[in-house]
Order: sequence, then C-alpha cells, then structure tokens
Amino acid sequence: MSQRITIDPITRIEGHLRIDVEVDGGAVRDAWSVGTMWRGIEVILKDRDPRDAWAFTQRICGVCTTVHAIASVRAVENALGMEVPLNAQYIRNLMIAAHTLQDHIVHFYQLSALDWVDVTSALKADPAKASALAESLSPWPRNSKEEMAAVKKRLEDFVKGGQLGIFTNGYWGHPAMKLPPEVNLLAVAHYLQALEFQRKAGQVVTILGSKSPNIQNLAVGGVANAINLNDESTLNMNKLYHIKELLTEANRFVQQVYVPDVCAIAALYKDWLPYGKGVTNYLAVPDLPLDTKGTKFDMPGGTIMGGDLGSVKPITSFQDKYFMENVTESIACSWYDGEWQKHPYEEDTVPKFTNIDPAKKYTWVKAPRFQGKPMQVGPLAQVLVGYVSGHEPTKRWADAALGTVSRIAGVKVTPAALQSTLGRHACRAVRCAVMGELAMKQWGLLVENIGKGDTAIFNEPKFPSGEQRGIGFHEAPRGTLSHWIVIKDGKIKNYQAVVPSTWNAGPRDRQGQKGPYEASLIGNPIADPKRPLEVLRTIHSFDPCLACAIHTVDAGGREISRVKVL
Repeated sequence: MSQRITIDPITRIEGHLRIDVEVDGGAVRDAWSVGTMWRGIEVILKDRDPRDAWAFTQRICGVCTTVHAIASVRAVENALGMEVPLNAQYIRNLMIAAHTLQDHIVHFYQLSALDWVDVTSALKADPAKASALAESLSPWPRNSKEEMAAVKKRLEDFVKGGQLGIFTNGYWGHPAMKLPPEVNLLAVAHYLQALEFQRKAGQVVTILGSKSPNIQNLAVGGVANAINLNDESTLNMNKLYHIKELLTEANRFVQQVYVPDVCAIAALYKDWLPYGKGVTNYLAVPDLPLDTKGTKFDMPGGTIMGGDLGSVKPITSFQDKYFMENVTESIACSWYDGEWQKHPYEEDTVPKFTNIDPAKKYTWVKAPRFQGKPMQVGPLAQVLVGYVSGHEPTKRWADAALGTVSRIAGVKVTPAALQSTLGRHACRAVRCAVMGELAMKQWGLLVENIGKGDTAIFNEPKFPSGEQRGIGFHEAPRGTLSHWIVIKDGKIKNYQAVVPSTWNAGPRDRQGQKGPYEASLIGNPIADPKRPLEVLRTIHSFDPCLACAIHTVDAGGREISRVKVL
C-alpha cells in the first residue's frame, strides 16, 4: 500500500529543505524536492556597483561564504576581460583549498556520519578491539586503546547523566544501522577529533581572508593582502609558515582518518552500494587557476553524459563557450512568474508563490539544465571527470580508496560503484585529500613567486560605457557554482547565481525530468516509514547546504511521528 512521507525540514544541513517521498513495498517509488525559502539576492543586487557584488553574494549562505565571493569577483573580471596577478590567484586558491578541507571534514563527521553510526552501540565496544581495528587501517597516532577508552568513558558519563550531550537525538537502534560496536566507537572518537582539525583548516581562511565567515580580502582585480616580508602587519613569512603548519596538520587528519573511515563504513555497508545513483549526467568546472588569464588549472573540469565515463568532454577555461552557452534554468515547477526556460543572462527573478502542488509548482528552487539535461554536481562529478581525464592525484587517491573498500568488503569495487550514495561520500573524501595536496602545491607556488620579487596583488578594473556580460565559475565544496552578471554603464543590470544545490535540489522541468535529489531517492529501501533514515542518507550524501527537527506526516497531513535529529 502506497504511503506518502514528508520530511520537513531536512536537518543537519544549511538552509530550508523539505523532501516528500511516496513509499510502496518498502521502497521509494517517487520523490519531490521542495526548497521552502526564497533567496532573492538577485533583486538586492540590481543597479549596484559590480565591485560590491561579492560582499553581498557571500551572504547567500552562512556556510559557503568564501565560494560566492570568489565566483562573484570572477564574474565581473570575466565581463571586463581582466587578468588577475599570480599572487592573487595563489592566495585565492589557498583559501579555496583550505575552505574545502574544513567543509568536507565537517560534512562527513558532523553532518552525515550519524546516518550510519549508532552512537549508543559504541557503549558496548571493546576499546582494545576498536584500537586494533583502527591501527590496521591507518598509522594515526590518536587511535590508541587509551583514546578509545576515554571516548567510551565520556559517552558513559553522558548516559549516566541522563543525556547524550551532542548525540542526544538520532535514529539509534534503527534496523538500518549495522556497524559493529567497535566501529561505532572509532567513529565517535574521530567525530570529536574532527572538530579540532576542521578548525585548523578554517584558520587558514581566516588568516588570508581577514575574517571568516564572510571574508574581507577580495577585490575585483585581485586581493587586498599586502605582501611585505619585513612587515608584521602584512602577509609575511611568519604568516605563510603558520599557514603551512595548519595545512600539514589538517592534511594528516584527512589522509589518516577521514579517508580510511569513509572506506571502512562504505565497505561495511556494501549492501548500500547499489542505492542512490539518480541522475548520471555529471558536471564539474576547472579550478585553482595557475595563470593570470584562467586558462590553466590544477583541477580539471568537464561533463560526463549518461554515466558513460568515456563520454567526458573538457571545460578548459574561464572563457569556455561549451559551458557558457549551454546552461539554462527552468521555472516550470518553481514559484516564479512564468514557465520559461532561459539562459541566466536572460532570466528575471519575479517571485510568485502559490502552494505545494507536485503536479505543478512546488519549490523556490529553479531547475538548472545543461544542453537541456539535468546534471549532478559535486565531488562525485569532479572525481569522475578527474579520474577519466587522467588527473594524477585524483586517480591515485580514488584507486587507493577503491582498493581499501574492496579489501575490507571482500569484493572488487570498481569506479562505477562511485555512482551511489556511498560513492558520493567516498568521492568527497578523495577530493578532500587531493585538495589538501594541491593546497601545499599552491603554497609553494606563492612562496616561490614572492621569492622572485613579485608582490603584485591587484589590477584596477575599468568599466566602459555600454553593456558587458560575464560569468564567474568555481568548483565549490558542493559542486559547480556559477555567477552570471550583466553590467550596463558601470551598474548591475542583471545578476543570477546558479549554485550547486540548485543543480542538485532542483525540481522537475517542463519535460518532467527529475532533479538529482529526486532521482537519487527512487528505489531506496525504507525499513521504518516512521523513521525514514534512508532518505536522509541519500540527501545528506549531496551535502545540502541547520540542524533543527524532523516532522513527518502521512498523506492526509496527520502527524505520525516527530523525531528530533542532530
């Protein structure tokens, strides 16, 4: 018998998201992704100075502030045909990489791990066995028996006090939770350690960005980080070596803890490898530019269509027409005036709320399309594109991760298995390790360039009369982000942000094509409709960008359960 389940809001994410699923026979048969808050930044920016746009756009999100600032200045620079000094590129790249490290660590441990880890089960664990398991996977020095015992004691004290502290609410004892107690204890220990190491990566963003969140060092044309090796108030060698030390510590955690943990959980949940594939068109853009014009990059970009890894087509520069000409957005099922599908330069943003009608309009999120097709974006897309493009660090880390999963699971796991819920987590860990390596490379490039006597950080923008159009893209932690700007006589005429969670959380278009969230839920098992943990597993794997509560209702609107979730 078919049953309708509504989860509103989805928690452990940034923003307001509702998911409706139709369940029949213990599996999801249909799904709708509903964004319940209007963004409106495009209206706020109209008629403003383009040089100020980045300061506004990074307020789109409380988590992704750096990424919107980067995409925004790139959009204006693209419209004006500007080059950016090498030092400015390297400083931006360091912030991008450090933000990625912080974001990916937090996503897995604080926002997603509790979909797979039963915290209460850890109370049954043997700390010595947990330590031995951890040491078989990694040389991480904080996997000792004493460390595991201390974490178990901490949990026991929480329980004796009548609570679980930060772990108070969750799907503990859910039939879909299958990890052994020792793995659960290990995961809880690393959850707590992750809080420490994500902070180290965040410090790098703060040192370079002057503040975080909402960095203050960007400018159209470069950055505001004055370089003087003999001045303590500027970017000097003391600060640069402090940055290197912080990145080294964060990288060690990623390589010795994050990657092995994801591989172990994926292997122990190998029955979940077939679930959550969804849309198999993938989009990633190149990033970490290595020249002043944005034509050479440390991270590749491109598209893959229909899950065919041999179909990769590269995106090669900030001026790439293949990307610029093929992006559109549909509002057929979105709460805006009209039913058009337009290129971002031609869009308007006129809100027109009706109600949630799955057959018509049901979300504030638009539906981006590339060549008319829905595209999945995020670390899965970038790792697949990098892997088949021969990007050495991506291929090396992906092969290592697949090998570890295969060894623990006792079955051969190929790159095709990455197209799944667990595959998204694996690719995010791989991407985190790759970005950590590249952060160290970018640090070296910056220091080397400064050593040559180059301290340039800024080229002044000049705004001609008439109209200019530009795009700024960035491969953000959640995937492909692009800002599109139309400038007329030095003022913003139109501005559109096509963000990763728009690509993934978008609704159906006028052809009825589902967005990636919706498509990925079809076929997912649901063991207990009153506690739809499996829906959260797949949605969280995309890393939607606020912890709150889950409130589920049946198709008639009657409350059937209320489950508070971390």
